[in-house]
Amino acid sequence: AKIGVILIMFSAGLETDLKQFKTSGLPSVVITILGVVFPLGLGFLVASAFNGGFKDMAQHQVISNLFYGAILAATSVSITVAALKELGKLNTKVGTSIVAAAILDDIIGVILLSLFISLDKGNGLDGIGIAIGKMIGFFAAAIGMGIVAHLLLKHYLKRHPEHHRRIPIIGFAMCFFFAYAAEEWFGVADITGAYVAGIMLSTLSEAGYIDRKVEVSNYMIFAPVFFASIGINADFGAISPTIVGFGFAFIAAGMLGKVLGCGLGSLICRYTFMDSLRVGIGMMVRAEVVLVCTQKGIDYDMVNPSIMPFVLILILVTSLITPLLLRLSYKKEENGGKLPPINPNAKVKLYSTDDNESDFIKTDTDKTI
Repeated sequence: AKIGVILIMFSAGLETDLKQFKTSGLPSVVITILGVVFPLGLGFLVASAFNGGFKDMAQHQVISNLFYGAILAATSVSITVAALKELGKLNTKVGTSIVAAAILDDIIGVILLSLFISLDKGNGLDGIGIAIGKMIGFFAAAIGMGIVAHLLLKHYLKRHPEHHRRIPIIGFAMCFFFAYAAEEWFGVADITGAYVAGIMLSTLSEAGYIDRKVEVSNYMIFAPVFFASIGINADFGAISPTIVGFGFAFIAAGMLGKVLGCGLGSLICRYTFMDSLRVGIGMMVRAEVVLVCTQKGIDYDMVNPSIMPFVLILILVTSLITPLLLRLSYKKEENGGKLPPINPNAKVKLYSTDDNESDFIKTDTDKTI
């Protein structure tokens, strides 16, 4: 199951398109920051309200409540991208902003997750400087090693331009090494190391080939075991009216946090109200990353296992309603799905698409529709 988690995050890193930032630039940064702050804040408030209130919280409880918010910071826009592509809106300002913001969103979310785990394992809020220092040290070392590995692999690919089996093997090795080094040497979550390894390799010409090999290995064995372990470890016996209330408030915080945060970020960047609403709706979707983050919190005793069913509900609800809401938001622009009215005075020249001259349509430029 742990290998499944690591490979899921490695694949997520490989699929990260850093070039996408060039198409959106500053708006994606603003949208992402507010799209992380709002769910983080709302998640913290909901967790604090249901976990003993705001008075006299111990350091572990504060970090735990922040971790609930960090879970909601992650997003997954694969369903949104599919919906926008079907509507022909993927390459619009809204589409490019959602894709670019989602990339940065996951990066920030994974960093926050690692930070809170480091704080909980260390000296709590008093050791925040040490935790941040370790994280900076990890990213500095990872980026340095990643650049060297990237250049070596690039040189190797010049000598072996066709798909070579050694490339995904090296990718797997790099993934597991980064995951181990992050956890054991720097106190950073192993999934962060795997994610960074994927990002380091994402700009290679063979990144897609590596990703395909990772996905096949993962969905054949490791990922199903991970998802099965979530079901096995789900503690339905501990669900109480308080947990149910907390769970549904947590779901509402996750959905509203993205709509409000990303929508406000879009408005600040002078998007129209409707486009801002579309960006917020598009960023609501959650998928496997939020499961990974929740499971990590459970493993480190920072999250109540009873919250997992509600995380699954959040994934299901957002996956179903996001495409529907996006379609409704574009319905007026498409004139209710009907063609615009024909102007009877429009003049056109008609041409045949057949190569047979005898089938050509004989007409003149004054022919009216």
